Amino acid sequence: MTALNTTASMSVAAVGQKRLVIVGATGMVGGYALRNALDHAAVKSVTSIGRKRLGISHPKLKEVLHQDFADCSALEDLLSRQDAAVYCLGTYTGSVSDAELRAITADYTIEFARVLRNSSPNAAFSFLSGNGADQTGRGRLAFARYKGMAEKALLADGFPRVYLFRPAYIYPVQPRKEPTFSYRLLRAVYPVFRLLFPNQVIRADDLAWAMVDVVLRQTQERQGLVLENRDIRAMIKSQMPVRDRDA
Repeated sequence: MTALNTTASMSVAAVGQKRLVIVGATGMVGGYALRNALDHAAVKSVTSIGRKRLGISHPKLKEVLHQDFADCSALEDLLSRQDAAVYCLGTYTGSVSDAELRAITADYTIEFARVLRNSSPNAAFSFLSGNGADQTGRGRLAFARYKGMAEKALLADGFPRVYLFRPAYIYPVQPRKEPTFSYRLLRAVYPVFRLLFPNQVIRADDLAWAMVDVVLRQTQERQGLVLENRDIRAMIKSQMPVRDRDA
């Protein structure tokens, strides 16, 4: 597993138009990833796979409803000839049982990756992991263990390029009903928190931009990159077009 080299991995311009798959586009980060992909000149088509309807239409967009992510075999033909996947499917700790948390966080990711790898062996994979993800399986936090389990499987699957994004606190940008008290508290103190701990926060739209942008760029060697929150911020600072933002 190579260390992050932002200049080397991100300086090569996107080549040609790509076919992207986005999983979890009804979620916060996935929604921004979908918008970025649809607007990106280097994207030829976007296939959104999820359990809920998006409620939008676009010439580049193909929407596919799939309810059982424990078995993605039915997606084999759909996933053929894809250039990359941006995988944002997930859930919040405390909102489901431990068994459901493991299934959604690890098992669904591993199953989807298995089918994608068989159907499009040259596809790049951008994965929304999380801060503290633990590939050893010995971590105290269940979320970290399950994210680490998914990461380890993705790195072993043989994809030519795997990008493991480990954001810390993801700022929602748009107002929403926060899922837990902790998130409500972080939202309230965000202006101060980002000043004191800038490497512990990331905007949802910036994170999504980075997850899409990185798979649209060609690199010269097979690699698996672990991108911690500070690395994601550095990537955005060096590569993202200048725009007004408060993070």
